Amino acid sequence: MSKFYDKPSSDLLYRALLQVHDLEECRRFLQDLCTVSELKAMEQRMEVAMLLDQGLIYSEILERTGASSATISRVNRCLHYGADGYRTIIPRLKEEEHGEL
Repeated sequence: MSKFYDKPSSDLLYRALLQVHDLEECRRFLQDLCTVSELKAMEQRMEVAMLLDQGLIYSEILERTGASSATISRVNRCLHYGADGYRTIIPRLKEEEHGEL
């Protein structure tokens, strides 16, 4: 992990995220914290990650999301060689989806 993420000052953000109690609270917090374009970019990356996990190919993901090939490639790299953030969260999201059906 990069030195940037190891700074105590970055812990404040991560601790703040852990204080979120539900979806609506999370939405409101992130809307206050991020610009519209930052939120859209993060939402798009998460959607790309889910589609890559489902086995879709780049052209299908591009068509569905409008994400650039650079974004799709970056997310794919993170899925395979990143800090395992996506690999931790995606199964939980799938489990939550199946529990709601």
